[in-house]
Amino acid sequence: MLDLDSIVADEAVENDLEEVVMGLIINSGQARSLAYGALKQAKQGDFAAAKTMMEQSRTALNEAHLVQTKLIESDQGEGKMKVSLVLVHAQDHLMTSMLARELVSELIELHEKMQ
Repeated sequence: MLDLDSIVADEAVENDLEEVVMGLIINSGQARSLAYGALKQAKQGDFAAAKTMMEQSRTALNEAHLVQTKLIESDQGEGKMKVSLVLVHAQDHLMTSMLARELVSELIELHEKMQ
């Protein structure tokens, strides 16, 4: 398993960092897709399926957030980590997924009240 604490601006760990960042993107994208899938279920009146999908979305988002937290901790605010376009892209994915989950949760609640 990859030790996130060892990731710094070193050439030797650049590939490992990219692998971690891609995991961040994948988990964030999965969380967002599940949230929108849950909204689709809610529109069809299947609130049990929507709730299940939102829980799965939360799990994927938590995994992504854990990776982000470890990356931040390993940098310790000292600029040890090489900031790349892919890392910035991963951060964008995470933040938009978090926002999407919040909004979808509100929309599901509205659909449920309308039923």
